[in-house]
Amino acid sequence: MKYHNPVIKGFYPDPSICKVDDTYYLVCSSFQYFPGVPLFESKDLLNWTQIGHCLTRKSQIHLETVSSSGGVFAPTIRYHNGRFYMTTTNDTTRQNFYIWTDDIYGEWSEPIIVDQGGIDPDLYFEDGKAFFMSNGTDDEGIGGIVQCEIDIETGDKKTPSRSVWQGSGGRYLESPHLYKMNGYYYLMASEGGTEYGHMVTYARGDSPSGPFEPFANNPVLTNRNLGGYELQGVGHGDLIQDEEGNWWIFHLGFRQSGQWLTYHHLGREVFLTPVTFDEEGWFTAGHKGTTLMSFETDRISDKVTQQEKKSYTFENTDWNLDWCYLRHPNTENYLLEQGNIKLKGTEVTLDVPASPTFIGIRQKDFDATISVEVSLTNGEAGITIYMDEQHHYDLAIRKEQSRYRVIERLNIGDIKSVENEVELGSNHQATLVIQASHERYSFFIHADGQDILLGTAQTKYLSSEVAGGFTGVLIGLYASGEGSVAEFSKFKCEYI
Repeated sequence: MKYHNPVIKGFYPDPSICKVDDTYYLVCSSFQYFPGVPLFESKDLLNWTQIGHCLTRKSQIHLETVSSSGGVFAPTIRYHNGRFYMTTTNDTTRQNFYIWTDDIYGEWSEPIIVDQGGIDPDLYFEDGKAFFMSNGTDDEGIGGIVQCEIDIETGDKKTPSRSVWQGSGGRYLESPHLYKMNGYYYLMASEGGTEYGHMVTYARGDSPSGPFEPFANNPVLTNRNLGGYELQGVGHGDLIQDEEGNWWIFHLGFRQSGQWLTYHHLGREVFLTPVTFDEEGWFTAGHKGTTLMSFETDRISDKVTQQEKKSYTFENTDWNLDWCYLRHPNTENYLLEQGNIKLKGTEVTLDVPASPTFIGIRQKDFDATISVEVSLTNGEAGITIYMDEQHHYDLAIRKEQSRYRVIERLNIGDIKSVENEVELGSNHQATLVIQASHERYSFFIHADGQDILLGTAQTKYLSSEVAGGFTGVLIGLYASGEGSVAEFSKFKCEYI
C-alpha cells in the first residue's frame, strides 16, 4: 500500500512512541500551550486519534509568563511493568521530570524531578534498573548524552551522571533514546539543530552505558541536502517495532510553503519512515537515508486506509482534545458549549507572554477556508492566525464608542499595523472569513451574500524562519478588553 506523510499534521513536534499489546501510543511537545503534551493512540501506525494530554493540571507544569517556545520540551513515553511513564523538560525552570499513570485514559501523577540537567530526557528499563538520559553536561563537566541510574519511585539518582556519547560531530546533540535490539544497545540521537541541518544519528554498544560505536554512515536519516524538496528539517526520532516485526522511526519534519520557499509556518509535524536492519545488525532508514512525502510498502496491509479529516467545526471537535490555551487559562472567562462559545476579554492582549482569553486549534494544512460568526458587546474579538505574541494576524470586530468596525491587523515583530477596516455602524455582529494558501492569508468580512476583501498578508512572516522558536501557527479565537464579551458560532475550518 501507499501511505502519505505527515501522519499527524500541524504543530505536533518531537514525537515519541511506545507499544502495548496491539496499540501504539504517541506524545508530542506542547511548549507554552495548555493542556500539555498531546497524547495519541493508533492500531495501524497511520491513523492517529488524540485521547488526551499528559499535563492537565496547573500543579503539574509551571507556565505562567513562559515566553513563546518555552515551557514543555520534547517528551518521551515508555511502558514498563503495567505502568506508563512520560518524561520531559520544563525548559523555563530548567527541570527534567517524569509523571506516570496506570490508566492511559485517566489522569497522570504529579511530577517527579530528576536532578540531571539538559533537555530531551529518556527512560530505559532493564533488570529492575531504570536509566535516565538527557543531553547536557555530566557531573564532571563533560558534555554529550548524559546518563544515570535512578530510583523510579522517587527520581533520586543512584549513580553519578556520566556522559556516554558525544555524537557524530554535528551541533546541538539532542533527543537521546536507548533500545536493546539484536543483542546490542542502540543509542539514537539527533544533531544539526531542529532546522534545515537536522539529522538522526546513532551508535551501538554491549552495555546500556557504552562504550558506543557510531554507525559508519551517519547520519542514518536526514533531508538536509535535498534542495527544492518540500519536506525538510527531518530529525528527532523514536524507533518502534510493529506487530509483524518490522521497524519504523517516527520523527519530526516540516513542510516548506513552496518548493523554493525556505519558510515553514505549520510547525514541525509527525512523519513515519521505514527502518531496515542488515545482517550485521546495523540499520538504515527511508529512501537512501531520506524521508519521502509518500512511501510504497508491503509492511502495512492493503486493508488499512489512511484517513484524513478535512473539516473542523465546534460540533465535531472536542474542547478538551483539539483545542488549547495560551499558558494557564482563567476558566471563568470561557463558556464552552457544543455549538458556540462565549469569551470574556481582559486587559491581557495577544501581544504579551501571559494568558489572554484565547482558545486555538492547530492549522493542519496550507490551503483552507476559516470562518466564524462573532457577536460582540464591548472591546475586541475575532480570529487570530497566531505564531507567537510578536507574530500574528488578526481579523476582528472592535467597538469604539457606540460604533463597531471590522479590522485587519498585522503584527510582525515591532510593527503592529491596522491595514484596513470596514464600518459596521451599530451592527455588533459579523461573519469573519480567512482564506489560507501556501503563501498568503486573505481576510474577508462576509456580508449581504458576498465576501468583502480587507487585505492579504504573506505566510512567511509567521514562519519559524522569521519569528524564531519551535511552534507553529494556531487558528485562535480571542477576546480582549476589560468588560468585553463575545459569542462565537458557526465556526468552520475547511481544508482543500
